[in-house]
Amino acid sequence: MSQQPNQQQGPTARGHNRLGPRPLEQPHVDPSQAAAFGRPSGVDSSFAPRADREQRGGDFQLVAPPPEALAKAFSRPPGNGEVLQRPPGDPGVTDPVPEAEQPLWAESSGGWRDPSAGAALGPPAMAAADKPKAEAAREPGARLSARELLFGRRLSTSGTLALLGVVLLVAAVGGVVGRLTAEGGNPLTSSDVTLSPVSPAVERPPGSVSDVAKRVLPSVVSIEVMLGDKGGTGSGVVIDGQGYVLTNNHVVDMAVNAQAAKVEAIFSDGSRVPARIVGADPKTDLAVIKVEVRNPTVAQVGRSADLQVGDAVIAVGAPHGLAGTVTTGIVSAKNRAIRLDTDLVINAIQTDAAINPGNSGGALIDSRGALIGINTAIYSTSKGSIGLGFAIPMDEATQIAQSLIRTGSVKHADLGLDAKSVTADTSSGAQVQNVRQGGAAAAANIQEGDVIIKVGDRPIANADDLVVAVRQRKIDETVPVQIVRQGRQLTLSVTLKSD
Repeated sequence: MSQQPNQQQGPTARGHNRLGPRPLEQPHVDPSQAAAFGRPSGVDSSFAPRADREQRGGDFQLVAPPPEALAKAFSRPPGNGEVLQRPPGDPGVTDPVPEAEQPLWAESSGGWRDPSAGAALGPPAMAAADKPKAEAAREPGARLSARELLFGRRLSTSGTLALLGVVLLVAAVGGVVGRLTAEGGNPLTSSDVTLSPVSPAVERPPGSVSDVAKRVLPSVVSIEVMLGDKGGTGSGVVIDGQGYVLTNNHVVDMAVNAQAAKVEAIFSDGSRVPARIVGADPKTDLAVIKVEVRNPTVAQVGRSADLQVGDAVIAVGAPHGLAGTVTTGIVSAKNRAIRLDTDLVINAIQTDAAINPGNSGGALIDSRGALIGINTAIYSTSKGSIGLGFAIPMDEATQIAQSLIRTGSVKHADLGLDAKSVTADTSSGAQVQNVRQGGAAAAANIQEGDVIIKVGDRPIANADDLVVAVRQRKIDETVPVQIVRQGRQLTLSVTLKSD
């Protein structure tokens, strides 16, 4: 570009002074950079000359042509020169869409519509002449009834049979699939398991607990006593075919002297019968009642003297009102003197068979099923069985029962003294506290302060042993009594009297 001479300051046509343009300063261009980045020789502008652009016309393309595949897929059919955008007012539009219903761009209107107009749905893009003709309305055909479908008025016989076969096949396949699905749903269950009883049955040889219990249970009864609003329960054993039942005195003591008391016996078959008190002996805690029953099952009376420590025994009764309860154990001790209260001492068989309240008066039987004791008491801190149960030996109970049945009362042998338990360095016994005048002890010259250590062949370790040892003897029986007097042992013969 050529430089023009700087204009000098001078007056204008109006006589005002104006500043001329500042001289154009061009920086120095490095020849090597000009050769690399300068225009080609003969080109002095960035644009082609106008005459050259007009001469090239439509052949001048600013962008590269589209790929052949895209042009073939998206171009208009051959021979259709219609462009997408039509100029406004094109006379080729035959059915223009009202302006209010035109979309933002509508070909039928030839251009953009008013953007502020509301949107509306327009007619289809085809012309009215190109619309397909409406099909002629068809009348609905007749429908098949269930009877026609099932009985083949419009279906052939073979078609009906084929339909039924398909239905049955689908049902069978569904059932099989359902069964397999149910079985596979829970692998822990099985419909093929059937529990069968073991054969042969369990053996019950003679002498087994079940065999003995079966024979003894009908002879053991539950006893209920009611007096006003008070009541009690216990057990009893039928000891005679006339209906005599042996039990404990403390089971029926509230009804002994009460006419209004009600006593009932309940047998193992559930039958309930009234009972009457024959007699009671508070000193041995035994009593006999009578029931009116024809041909009752009677317990077999055994001998308690034949028992040995360790022998198997079975207790039968109604603990806590549970009639027909059977428990087993062994003989833990014999001739155990047990004081039930201040005035009652019994000579007991000790057993570990479970005995609880309600067992009182029930049967203690041996392994042969013989009655060898009457369950009477337990030792427990919890009022429940801890394996310390006590029964009155049957040898003594038989004598008491016979006396009660025959006379209604019982007389016992008596020594005629009072004693207390003492223990020395090497021995123990019952020390005489007083001697009753006219008694057996006074007649035998037993004195106060004497220590009794033996009655007959039974050792005396305390006062309770002395009571039961004398009670086991008969009235008017003469027995040797060994005493210690002032350090000397003496043996005196004593003839027992009645209490």
